Amino acid sequence: MSEAAADQLFLGRQPILDREQRLYAYELLFRNGSRNAADVTDGVQATATVIANAFSELGVEAALGNCRGFINIDEAFLFSDLIELLPKESVVLEILETVPPTPAVIERCKILKASGFTLALDDVIQLAPEFAELLSLVEIIKVDIQPLSRVEIMQLVMKLKPMGKILLAEKVDSREQMEQCLKLGFTLFQGYYFAKPTIIAGKKLDHSQLSLMKLMGLLLGDADTSELEEALKPEPGLTVNLLRMTNSVGAGSTETITSLRHAITVLGRRQLQRWLQLLVFSSGKQAGSTNPLLLMAATRGRLMELLAEEMQAGNNAFADHAFMVGIMSLMPALISLPIEEIIAPLGLAEEVREALTGSNPDNTLGNLLQITAACETGDLEILSKHLQKLAGISIKALNRAQTQALQWANGLNQPPA
Repeated sequence: MSEAAADQLFLGRQPILDREQRLYAYELLFRNGSRNAADVTDGVQATATVIANAFSELGVEAALGNCRGFINIDEAFLFSDLIELLPKESVVLEILETVPPTPAVIERCKILKASGFTLALDDVIQLAPEFAELLSLVEIIKVDIQPLSRVEIMQLVMKLKPMGKILLAEKVDSREQMEQCLKLGFTLFQGYYFAKPTIIAGKKLDHSQLSLMKLMGLLLGDADTSELEEALKPEPGLTVNLLRMTNSVGAGSTETITSLRHAITVLGRRQLQRWLQLLVFSSGKQAGSTNPLLLMAATRGRLMELLAEEMQAGNNAFADHAFMVGIMSLMPALISLPIEEIIAPLGLAEEVREALTGSNPDNTLGNLLQITAACETGDLEILSKHLQKLAGISIKALNRAQTQALQWANGLNQPPA
């Protein structure tokens, strides 16, 4: 395998949620290259290289936070000794439906389970007799509900429940499907209903959110500190939160903050802008829950910021604009308003507006946004197309930035020390 091929690692991830819609795990979407990359003839070695890079060199294990990562395993990789590269406590080996339940496969799964790996079976739509022994070995059964009718799902679950396995409903695309699977007793859920931005139900901006948007506009317009202070005064809740955050150890301040003006000065405009942007997305979030869209938006913003720094080192304005584009690109899904209406009251730079509206295909920030979205979905064609348009972003730099962005976003969910 060529060195160029070994460097290819495109990481996407789709949330897996529990019955309370809290984040439980991610399915990791590994790829061994894009259409413009060197061909890889040894699939097992390529997969092993991808996983080794992800969990060793890039530290995706840390990027997963407290969540596990589900990884698709085909027949060839199942028998590879290189599977031992995976950290047993952090992954679930998701055996693809294309793997035949031969005696050799069964024996291999027994060995992996005995060594401490957690096994799952992917895309179950029926209980074929030849899969009985394999089903007895796995801990998680992923039911593909898409091709099944309501009655067929019910009948399948009735057969699976006596096995005592964890049932995961995948390809949940609507509220109706979610509610049905909840009633049937599924424990875990995965699908576009939770993670695809255009499907997640949203809400209108309330008064506090409008205030946040106004404050972001003032920051982007380089308003005086006094203007920011006046805009914050009518929002006591925001004011208290701002003072608390600035006074916290995590903010890096060693002095007690007693006024809004002092807080704004100590925190700094860049940090204040990021705090406001995240507050817009986290509003309405239930205590103890994790909004997949919030995590996706935060990851997008940080990834775009890191890539912007890679392209134009030291250009803070460009990095700030990239962060803004990334985190605001998912706002239409969250609040059910078109992006044009959302950004209308904000004094955004023209290149930021173009990136968010997609009005200029040659816009650099717009191409960065397409790259981040393609990383989420594993769309190699889109990824390759937009990587070719931008100079200064190597595959290794993209991989490194992805991992750093995941780590940063996961850190947002950790309670303060």
